[in-house]
Amino acid sequence: MTALISVITAVHAPAAHYLGDAYKSLCEQQLPDGWEWQWVIQEDGETDAVTPHVPDDPRISFGQGRPGRAGVTRTMALSRAEGRYVKVLDADDMLTPGALQRDLAALSSEPGVAWTTSRVLDLLPDGSTFGFDHDPEEGPIERGEVLDHWKAHDFRAQVHPATLCADRDLVLALGGWMALPASEDTGLLLALNAVSRGWFTAETGLLYRKWPGQVTSHASHTQENERAARMAVVEARARVLSGFEAWRFGDV
Repeated sequence: MTALISVITAVHAPAAHYLGDAYKSLCEQQLPDGWEWQWVIQEDGETDAVTPHVPDDPRISFGQGRPGRAGVTRTMALSRAEGRYVKVLDADDMLTPGALQRDLAALSSEPGVAWTTSRVLDLLPDGSTFGFDHDPEEGPIERGEVLDHWKAHDFRAQVHPATLCADRDLVLALGGWMALPASEDTGLLLALNAVSRGWFTAETGLLYRKWPGQVTSHASHTQENERAARMAVVEARARVLSGFEAWRFGDV
Protein backbone atom coordinates (compact mmCIF):
# COMPACT_ATOMS: atom_id res chain seq x y z
CA MET A 1 0.00 0.00 0.00
CA THR A 2 1.35 3.42 -0.98
CA ALA A 3 1.73 6.03 1.77
CA LEU A 4 1.27 9.68 0.89
CA ILE A 5 2.69 13.01 2.06
CA SER A 6 0.74 16.11 1.00
CA VAL A 7 2.80 19.20 0.21
CA ILE A 8 0.69 22.34 0.68
CA THR A 9 1.45 25.55 -1.18
CA ALA A 10 -0.41 28.84 -0.92
CA VAL A 11 0.23 31.14 -3.88
CA HIS A 12 -0.86 34.59 -4.99
CA ALA A 13 -0.38 36.11 -8.41
CA PRO A 14 2.89 38.03 -7.77
CA ALA A 15 4.69 34.83 -6.69
CA ALA A 16 3.20 32.47 -9.28
CA HIS A 17 6.25 32.58 -11.55
CA TYR A 18 8.31 30.93 -8.79
CA LEU A 19 6.18 27.76 -8.85
CA GLY A 20 8.46 26.19 -11.45
CA ASP A 21 11.43 26.32 -9.07
CA ALA A 22 9.35 24.88 -6.23
CA TYR A 23 8.16 22.07 -8.52
CA LYS A 24 11.71 21.25 -9.60
CA SER A 25 12.79 20.96 -5.97
CA LEU A 26 9.84 18.68 -5.27
CA CYS A 27 10.54 16.43 -8.23
CA GLU A 28 14.13 15.99 -7.04
CA GLN A 29 13.00 14.53 -3.70
CA GLN A 30 13.77 10.88 -3.03
CA LEU A 31 11.19 9.33 -0.73
CA PRO A 32 11.40 6.16 1.35
CA ASP A 33 10.12 2.99 -0.30
CA GLY A 34 6.34 2.94 -0.44
CA TRP A 35 5.92 6.71 -0.20
CA GLU A 36 4.70 9.23 -2.77
CA TRP A 37 3.95 12.95 -2.67
CA GLN A 38 0.90 14.96 -3.59
CA TRP A 39 1.22 18.69 -4.27
CA VAL A 40 -1.81 20.72 -3.21
CA ILE A 41 -1.58 24.25 -4.64
CA GLN A 42 -4.20 26.77 -3.55
CA GLU A 43 -4.43 30.27 -5.01
CA ASP A 44 -5.24 33.11 -2.64
CA GLY A 45 -7.82 34.56 -5.05
CA GLU A 46 -9.42 33.67 -8.33
CA THR A 47 -7.33 35.18 -11.12
CA ASP A 48 -6.01 34.05 -14.47
CA ALA A 49 -2.41 34.77 -13.42
CA VAL A 50 -1.53 31.59 -11.52
CA THR A 51 -2.91 28.76 -13.65
CA PRO A 52 -0.35 29.13 -16.48
CA HIS A 53 2.44 28.49 -13.95
CA VAL A 54 0.94 25.30 -12.48
CA PRO A 55 2.83 22.29 -13.89
CA ASP A 56 0.94 19.59 -15.76
CA ASP A 57 1.36 16.67 -13.38
CA PRO A 58 -1.32 14.25 -12.12
CA ARG A 59 0.19 14.48 -8.64
CA ILE A 60 -0.84 18.15 -8.46
CA SER A 61 -4.19 19.37 -7.19
CA PHE A 62 -4.89 23.06 -7.95
CA GLY A 63 -7.66 25.12 -6.44
CA GLN A 64 -8.77 28.75 -6.12
CA GLY A 65 -10.89 30.70 -3.67
CA ARG A 66 -11.76 34.06 -2.25
CA PRO A 67 -8.72 36.03 -1.04
CA GLY A 68 -7.97 35.41 2.63
CA ARG A 69 -4.17 35.58 2.92
CA ALA A 70 -1.81 32.66 3.45
CA GLY A 71 -3.35 31.09 6.54
CA VAL A 72 -6.84 30.84 5.11
CA THR A 73 -5.46 29.66 1.77
CA ARG A 74 -3.43 26.82 3.30
CA THR A 75 -6.35 25.76 5.46
CA MET A 76 -8.59 25.62 2.39
CA ALA A 77 -5.95 23.42 0.73
CA LEU A 78 -6.35 20.92 3.59
CA SER A 79 -9.70 19.93 2.06
CA ARG A 80 -7.79 18.18 -0.73
CA ALA A 81 -4.80 16.91 1.28
CA GLU A 82 -4.99 13.12 1.35
CA GLY A 83 -1.67 12.32 2.98
CA ARG A 84 -0.92 11.10 6.48
CA TYR A 85 1.40 14.09 6.83
CA VAL A 86 1.26 17.63 5.46
CA LYS A 87 4.38 19.56 4.50
CA VAL A 88 4.51 23.33 3.97
CA LEU A 89 6.20 24.67 0.84
CA ASP A 90 5.62 28.34 0.07
CA ALA A 91 5.36 29.15 -3.62
CA ASP A 92 8.58 31.17 -3.66
CA ASP A 93 10.67 28.68 -1.67
CA MET A 94 12.51 25.48 -2.58
CA LEU A 95 13.12 22.21 -0.79
CA THR A 96 16.67 20.92 -0.55
CA PRO A 97 17.49 17.36 -1.65
CA GLY A 98 16.37 14.81 0.92
CA ALA A 99 14.15 17.19 2.89
CA LEU A 100 11.00 15.07 2.72
CA GLN A 101 12.90 11.87 3.43
CA ARG A 102 14.41 13.39 6.57
CA ASP A 103 11.00 14.61 7.74
CA LEU A 104 9.43 11.20 7.27
CA ALA A 105 12.32 9.46 9.00
CA ALA A 106 11.86 11.56 12.14
CA LEU A 107 8.08 11.26 12.13
CA SER A 108 8.15 7.50 11.74
CA SER A 109 10.96 6.62 14.13
CA GLU A 110 11.01 9.16 16.97
CA PRO A 111 8.58 8.35 19.82
CA GLY A 112 5.89 10.96 20.35
CA VAL A 113 7.08 13.26 17.57
CA ALA A 114 4.13 14.67 15.58
CA TRP A 115 5.85 17.48 13.67
CA THR A 116 9.26 18.37 12.27
CA THR A 117 11.24 21.44 11.25
CA SER A 118 14.68 21.93 9.74
CA ARG A 119 17.44 24.43 9.18
CA VAL A 120 16.70 27.22 6.68
CA LEU A 121 18.94 29.29 4.44
CA ASP A 122 17.72 32.66 3.18
CA LEU A 123 18.12 32.82 -0.60
CA LEU A 124 19.03 36.38 -1.54
CA PRO A 125 18.30 38.00 -4.93
CA ASP A 126 21.95 37.70 -5.97
CA GLY A 127 21.87 33.93 -5.45
CA SER A 128 23.85 33.94 -2.22
CA THR A 129 22.52 32.33 0.95
CA PHE A 130 22.47 33.37 4.58
CA GLY A 131 21.80 31.16 7.59
CA PHE A 132 20.45 31.70 11.09
CA ASP A 133 23.26 31.38 13.62
CA HIS A 134 21.17 30.26 16.60
CA ASP A 135 19.73 26.98 15.34
CA PRO A 136 19.18 24.38 18.06
CA GLU A 137 21.01 21.08 18.02
CA GLU A 138 19.43 18.30 16.01
CA GLY A 139 16.96 16.36 18.05
CA PRO A 140 13.61 16.47 19.83
CA ILE A 141 11.83 19.66 20.81
CA GLU A 142 9.85 19.07 23.97
CA ARG A 143 6.39 20.42 24.57
CA GLY A 144 6.38 24.13 25.41
CA GLU A 145 9.98 24.80 24.37
CA VAL A 146 9.07 26.86 21.31
CA LEU A 147 6.79 29.19 23.27
CA ASP A 148 9.44 29.75 25.94
CA HIS A 149 12.11 30.60 23.36
CA TRP A 150 9.70 32.75 21.34
CA LYS A 151 8.78 34.84 24.37
CA ALA A 152 12.40 35.28 25.43
CA HIS A 153 13.60 36.35 21.95
CA ASP A 154 11.20 39.09 20.86
CA PHE A 155 8.68 36.69 19.34
CA ARG A 156 11.21 34.78 17.28
CA ALA A 157 11.08 31.00 17.43
CA GLN A 158 14.23 28.88 17.39
CA VAL A 159 12.83 26.87 14.45
CA HIS A 160 11.25 28.11 11.21
CA PRO A 161 7.51 27.47 10.61
CA ALA A 162 8.04 27.55 6.83
CA THR A 163 9.66 24.10 7.18
CA LEU A 164 6.83 22.43 9.10
CA CYS A 165 5.84 18.87 8.34
CA ALA A 166 3.13 17.53 10.64
CA ASP A 167 0.57 14.84 11.24
CA ARG A 168 -2.45 15.85 9.13
CA ASP A 169 -4.99 14.77 11.74
CA LEU A 170 -3.31 16.94 14.36
CA VAL A 171 -3.21 19.94 12.03
CA LEU A 172 -6.94 19.46 11.36
CA ALA A 173 -7.71 19.09 15.07
CA LEU A 174 -5.95 22.40 15.73
CA GLY A 175 -8.00 24.14 13.03
CA GLY A 176 -5.21 24.49 10.49
CA TRP A 177 -3.36 27.75 10.18
CA MET A 178 -4.53 30.69 12.25
CA ALA A 179 -6.88 33.22 10.64
CA LEU A 180 -4.43 36.10 11.00
CA PRO A 181 -3.12 38.63 8.46
CA ALA A 182 0.41 37.32 9.19
CA SER A 183 2.22 35.03 11.65
CA GLU A 184 -0.38 32.35 10.93
CA ASP A 185 2.38 29.77 10.51
CA THR A 186 3.99 30.74 13.82
CA GLY A 187 0.58 30.32 15.41
CA LEU A 188 0.33 26.76 14.12
CA LEU A 189 3.91 25.99 15.17
CA LEU A 190 3.26 27.10 18.75
CA ALA A 191 -0.03 25.22 18.86
CA LEU A 192 1.63 22.03 17.64
CA ASN A 193 4.35 22.38 20.26
CA ALA A 194 1.77 23.02 22.98
CA VAL A 195 0.31 19.55 22.53
CA SER A 196 3.11 17.41 21.10
CA ARG A 197 6.83 16.88 20.77
CA GLY A 198 8.61 18.00 17.62
CA TRP A 199 11.94 17.40 15.91
CA PHE A 200 14.61 19.68 14.46
CA THR A 201 16.84 18.49 11.62
CA ALA A 202 20.15 20.33 11.48
CA GLU A 203 20.66 19.69 7.77
CA THR A 204 19.24 22.48 5.62
CA GLY A 205 15.76 21.59 4.41
CA LEU A 206 14.60 24.81 2.76
CA LEU A 207 15.82 27.74 0.70
CA TYR A 208 13.71 30.70 1.85
CA ARG A 209 13.60 33.19 -0.98
CA LYS A 210 13.97 36.89 -0.20
CA TRP A 211 12.54 39.19 -2.86
CA PRO A 212 10.90 42.65 -3.02
CA GLY A 213 7.37 41.33 -3.56
CA GLN A 214 7.50 39.12 -0.48
CA VAL A 215 4.57 39.76 1.87
CA THR A 216 6.81 39.77 4.94
CA SER A 217 8.91 42.55 3.42
CA HIS A 218 6.00 45.01 3.45
CA ALA A 219 5.95 47.71 6.12
CA SER A 220 2.52 46.55 7.30
CA HIS A 221 4.06 43.29 8.48
CA THR A 222 5.85 45.07 11.33
CA GLN A 223 3.21 47.72 12.11
CA GLU A 224 3.40 47.92 15.90
CA ASN A 225 -0.26 47.69 16.93
CA GLU A 226 -1.13 44.86 14.54
CA ARG A 227 2.01 42.91 15.40
CA ALA A 228 1.24 43.18 19.12
CA ALA A 229 -2.29 41.90 18.53
CA ARG A 230 -1.04 38.98 16.44
CA MET A 231 1.51 37.97 19.02
CA ALA A 232 -1.05 38.23 21.82
CA VAL A 233 -3.52 35.85 20.20
CA VAL A 234 -0.79 33.43 19.10
CA GLU A 235 0.51 33.24 22.67
CA ALA A 236 -2.93 32.97 24.22
CA ARG A 237 -3.87 30.04 21.99
CA ALA A 238 -0.66 28.17 22.83
CA ARG A 239 -1.06 28.73 26.57
CA VAL A 240 -4.69 27.60 26.58
CA LEU A 241 -3.76 24.44 24.69
CA SER A 242 -0.89 23.78 27.09
CA GLY A 243 -3.28 24.02 30.00
CA PHE A 244 -5.63 21.31 28.77
CA GLU A 245 -4.27 18.19 30.47
CA ALA A 246 -6.33 15.94 28.21
CA TRP A 247 -4.96 17.63 25.06
CA ARG A 248 -1.88 15.57 24.43
CA PHE A 249 -0.88 14.06 21.09
CA GLY A 250 1.48 11.13 20.78
CA ASP A 251 2.64 11.08 24.39
CA VAL A 252 4.85 8.14 25.34
